[in-house]
Amino acid sequence: MAITISPASALAPWLLLLVAPPAAALDWLVAPSLRLRESYTDNALLAPPGQEKSDFITEIAPAIAVIATGPRLQVHLDASWRKFLSHQRADSDTVQLQAGANSELVRDWFYLDGHASISRQNVSPFGAPVIDALPDSSNQSTVRATVVSPYLRHRFRGLGTFDARYTRADVSSENNLLSTHSDELQLLLGGEPRGRGWTWNASYDVRRTEDSVLPPQRKERASVGLRYPFSRTWSGTASVGTEKEGYEASDGRNPQGRFWSVGGVWTPSSRTSVAFSTGRRFFGQTYSLDARFLQRHNNWSLQYSEDITTMPAQFLRLGDNDAASLLDQLWRGIFPNAQDRRLRIDAFLRYAQAQDPQLGGLNYFSHRYYLQKQLKLNMVRATPKSTLILGVSAVDRTAQTNSGVDSGLLPDIDLSTSDRTRQLGASAGWSWRSSSRGSVNVQAGYASARSLSVPRRDDNITFTAGYSRVLRSNMTAAVDLRRTQHRSNRGGDFRENGVSATLTMRF
Repeated sequence: MAITISPASALAPWLLLLVAPPAAALDWLVAPSLRLRESYTDNALLAPPGQEKSDFITEIAPAIAVIATGPRLQVHLDASWRKFLSHQRADSDTVQLQAGANSELVRDWFYLDGHASISRQNVSPFGAPVIDALPDSSNQSTVRATVVSPYLRHRFRGLGTFDARYTRADVSSENNLLSTHSDELQLLLGGEPRGRGWTWNASYDVRRTEDSVLPPQRKERASVGLRYPFSRTWSGTASVGTEKEGYEASDGRNPQGRFWSVGGVWTPSSRTSVAFSTGRRFFGQTYSLDARFLQRHNNWSLQYSEDITTMPAQFLRLGDNDAASLLDQLWRGIFPNAQDRRLRIDAFLRYAQAQDPQLGGLNYFSHRYYLQKQLKLNMVRATPKSTLILGVSAVDRTAQTNSGVDSGLLPDIDLSTSDRTRQLGASAGWSWRSSSRGSVNVQAGYASARSLSVPRRDDNITFTAGYSRVLRSNMTAAVDLRRTQHRSNRGGDFRENGVSATLTMRF
């Protein structure tokens, strides 16, 4: 059965949270805008050498940003509608959305979280990447994801804190290539006996997932854990439990069993923390790392994780929360107003994402279950005159289920290419305020998608340089140059060069 999500329902969690607490207690910021962009490209259809066709592309993009903060409600929305007019392709339009809210409905008891996103994503990790200034190609589709999560949380004196959370998550795409929804119940009880510094926790998690091409899947997990401080800066952690996945593994093994992990936490200061662990699950030895380091002008984060996941689950995690958090910590002294700071963060990340060669490619369409091993390194340096953001990522995915379920998604690609894939990416974005009204922006990136099961490798390289100037308090003009290069050992190489002139008006 096909499951679809309309744009209206994608906004439902945000609207639902909006009416929860008294609106008068909120500090509102509503910032509508209109972006007009004219672009020239020397390869509008991303054709191989000798077959390029140039084109002029007009883009009209009204947008709105909404930020509301209060003692019991926080709302953030960044949405735009983009209309593309061109000669080489049919006119098209797309919607982009990032919306989220957190609400305390009953003080100290009942809460509600919501998130919605609409984004352009690659159908396959191999092939042409998403180029922000161009309309969608045949390898791209729009993905809509929504999450609504009411939960109870209360601290019982002498016992601990109890959490009971229900989460409803939906993911859908154009033409119903992907269509899933899940219902999850999480129970968590944790305590700190008599304030002695050590803590314990017990949890139970059950999730039911429905996919349009698969039978319903049920996942269960139960665990108990302990954290014990050995000193002011060092603590040890341990956990044990059982888990059961609902999918049918391609190797015939039963994806269930007991698991355990041991690790440590090092917190030499409020600005530095390192958490690490090792353990064993039904698929083998596991490792994890979460390290963060904050300086006056620099902020670093390094994470490594291993888990069983699906592509719809990865789409639910889209967004640059790590980079946004790093920027927010560094810009607090430069832009003390929280709402103004958030608008600047959104604008900076929107530009950086638009030039990222992995845009829409790190996650792709699939109905399969994967063992995912992911490493991420982010660094942000911010001063009153400039901002630099660096990112490195590596993702290794090994399929746990058969490839036949993806036959309707990738009819022109050997399905065995996704049996095991490895994706590497690196990007750098730099913004420099050359004057009180002007700024220079430079973005460079590299992304590689490689199949380890068949000999296929695709590489994408991008470079963008631009200059923007504030013409009036509510009007900004920008000029950008870009170059995109795609290489593959299966053919389909192309190069694309473009120049864009943009006028942005805020109301």
